[in-house]
Amino acid sequence: MNLPPALVVLPGPKAALAGEGPARLLRPPEARDLFRSPEILVAHAALTARRLGLDPPPRSARMFDLLELFAFVRPGAFTAPSAAGLALALGRPEPSGPLEMAEALAQVAVRLLEELAESPTPSREEALALAETLARGGWAWGPATTEALRSRPSSNAFRSSGLDVWSRLAEWEDPGPAGEPGDAPVSPEAAVRRLGVLLGRARLEEDRTAQAEYAREAAFVFEPREREGSPRMLLAEAGTGVGKTLGYLAPASAWAEVNGPSVWISTYTRALQRQIERESVVLFPDPAERARRAVVRKGRENYLCLLNFQDLSNTAQLGSADLVGLGLTARWIRATRDGDMTGGDFPAWLPGLFAGPAAGQASASNLVDRRGECIHAGCPHYRTCFVEKAIRASRRADIVIANHALVMAQAAFDGARSVRGAPEDSESTHLRRVIFDEGHHLFDAADSAFSTALSGQEAVELRRWIRGSERRGRRGRGLEARVGDLAGADGPARQALESVIHAAGQLPSEGWSSRISGADGAGAQGPLEGFLAAMGVQLRARGDPADPACAARPALPEVVATARSAAAALAAIEAPLLALTRSLEDLLDQGAETLTGAERGRIEGVLRGLDRRARMTLPAWRGMLATLDGEPEPEGGDGSAISDFVDWFEATVIGGRAVDAAFRRHWVDPTEPLARTVLEPAHGVLVTSATLTDAAAEDPFDLAELRSGGGRLETPPRRLRLASPFDYETCARAFVVTDVRKDDARQVAAAMRELFLAAGGGGLGLFTAIRRLRAVHELIAAPLGDRGLSLYAQHVDPLEVGALVDIFRAEVDSCLLGTDAVRDGVDVPGRSLRLLVFDRAPWPRPDLLHKARRARFGNGWDDAIARGRIAQAFGRLIRRQDDKGVFVMLDSATPTRLFAALPPGAEVRRVTLVEALEATRAFLGPG
Repeated sequence: MNLPPALVVLPGPKAALAGEGPARLLRPPEARDLFRSPEILVAHAALTARRLGLDPPPRSARMFDLLELFAFVRPGAFTAPSAAGLALALGRPEPSGPLEMAEALAQVAVRLLEELAESPTPSREEALALAETLARGGWAWGPATTEALRSRPSSNAFRSSGLDVWSRLAEWEDPGPAGEPGDAPVSPEAAVRRLGVLLGRARLEEDRTAQAEYAREAAFVFEPREREGSPRMLLAEAGTGVGKTLGYLAPASAWAEVNGPSVWISTYTRALQRQIERESVVLFPDPAERARRAVVRKGRENYLCLLNFQDLSNTAQLGSADLVGLGLTARWIRATRDGDMTGGDFPAWLPGLFAGPAAGQASASNLVDRRGECIHAGCPHYRTCFVEKAIRASRRADIVIANHALVMAQAAFDGARSVRGAPEDSESTHLRRVIFDEGHHLFDAADSAFSTALSGQEAVELRRWIRGSERRGRRGRGLEARVGDLAGADGPARQALESVIHAAGQLPSEGWSSRISGADGAGAQGPLEGFLAAMGVQLRARGDPADPACAARPALPEVVATARSAAAALAAIEAPLLALTRSLEDLLDQGAETLTGAERGRIEGVLRGLDRRARMTLPAWRGMLATLDGEPEPEGGDGSAISDFVDWFEATVIGGRAVDAAFRRHWVDPTEPLARTVLEPAHGVLVTSATLTDAAAEDPFDLAELRSGGGRLETPPRRLRLASPFDYETCARAFVVTDVRKDDARQVAAAMRELFLAAGGGGLGLFTAIRRLRAVHELIAAPLGDRGLSLYAQHVDPLEVGALVDIFRAEVDSCLLGTDAVRDGVDVPGRSLRLLVFDRAPWPRPDLLHKARRARFGNGWDDAIARGRIAQAFGRLIRRQDDKGVFVMLDSATPTRLFAALPPGAEVRRVTLVEALEATRAFLGPG
């Protein structure tokens, strides 16, 4: 098949075309015309359109997006979603500039089709059936892929559309009980010996004295604890380059080998979860063994739901959903390691390639169990379910690589159930030994995990969870579909089910925000909408119109009155929901000898969802509403009590319109529930990070003890602090620019542009506000493009953060603008990240919650948070011995005390912009 010409558009825009004779540069008007031409080949159609100032196109037979072909030919394989990323994924040199990128795009397309013809996976027949289905659906690549697959003999024995991948997945098998973890200790010497073995497998021969000390000290948490509620806890700061991952994997793997299961390793970011899983190759070099013994574990809302996929696939074949996206997802399902759609091997860029209706897209938002609608053993795909596979694998694995949110949610929920005598067969019963990597985020993770929010959207989701979808054409399985057969045709369970479905009609339904948008909220339907409308009145009276938030108390009279009605409506749901829960618990007890394993599993799964809402969510909401009907709790520093909680109202505003409103409650100190539910039940806990301490404090570990909950334990945690082995005096420079006004977007943009040019690319700009990021991007994208530097930006480009970082890592001279999520998710060794620029000092946002914490913990709280953010960002610059990096702060008012967070040797100089530019050019030089 003759392929269309390949078009590449870089910021500026700078465009080039290849495939019609020699590659040539294009002027923007010509590039726009070609983008609209009958047939064109691109990499990421939506991003290309944006750079040309056009709307994202719909998928069509004329638009050949090479990323879709890659997803078909190499399902589950990694590529950065750009022309350069595709070239690198195929083992080709990184193309530079639009001409080389356009040529590379044309060459990659040919090679992928050749690869498909030579060795399709998992079989030629299966790939061909799906290609023909997509060709009939109008997929641009359909004829080319079909032709490639038919270029070799095939049996033509495949008799389906190819979408029914659920019928070809391996089933899980229930293993026998894993048993209780043992208590055999790991000696410091054994930990160091195991580390030596791992280093040998990894062929790392340089001096590892600090890493050996880390492994030796980490063995402490793998000794038996001496008293209930008093775990062996270690706070360990290991500077960048020490090698903490292998340092803790050594004693962890040695302990699990003798005592397991399991050691849980918890991270804050998805990127680190996958990084640790990759590093576990030195533990288990054989891929099959590694899949069994080192398992990545997330909440069920991260995994593809096969029943949702089947529902959408059936809809797609009738023409009302994204057939091509679902077909490419089917290819991925057959190749994926574990079905993880968020941070796993699913191409997160796939749903955003073209404009399309979100309701029918093959995306994580549509294909995961995000709303607790799972029917467990009642599902026809239960035996092949990715979530069930992950849960079972984690119960037998040596190493479980989880995240802070899952660990805390499991511990809190299962702890509450065990107090009530509920079944103890839960994942949190195995949280005996826990390693919290990225431990500097533990406080924030606990803050999120143990908070409560009564919002319009949450209430709508509860209604949908109970009643199912009430709009035609929308998916959604309500309680009747999930538990109706268990409740029977008559009796207490059936009565309770019908009562709760009826009572849920008092909850907000879709469209509530439009109904209450008037000043008096007269369109509110039901007591909860009435309360939300009254909240809006208080927010408009007391909040900032640009960022509406205000203290919940003292509440307006209409807020108090509607809160009483809302609480009564919630109680009317809670009572029958509890009755239904008790009926199913009785069924579980009475059928102890007759229920099959699948039936028992289904009832227990349903009970978890019922229990969470009937005994946690609804009582918490009612309790919050009750506090509005009374005097505010006393606050102050004169001996009167300070509340353990901060309650406030806030609205989410998009495009000048409030789309959600929430009544929020957060712990002032969330380490109280963290210590009670996670730390005290554990036997050993390691909290580790490269930036755990506060160097400016009299006792650097005071902050770590406070933010980790270690200070609440009966036995104080041990401490370890190991400095980075890098010579920062030689490999890094740090500047505060004194002559740029941080409040002038043009000055900030000009400074960032010239710094990026001085470094020759490889620059990361970090912002504390999305508005300023967008303003700077608009001012510098074209000038950088004119000089051959590609600029990518979070909240601007139609890509999620992980994909942006992937491109930034792959394209050595590209630049990236981002906010906190980029700072925390970047792991880019080498020249791809050689310059880091803050637009201003990263002070915490002074909202109601932060003010309460500053009152509780002291004025140094602000400094400690800002220092931690600076230290984390600086740590992104130097990842290897041969890295060189420049750190620049454009906020001249940044206090010198904040730079105490930087490692020894990283001396900060206050200079003019011209001096910073000259020093950057001289230090970084050509690559």
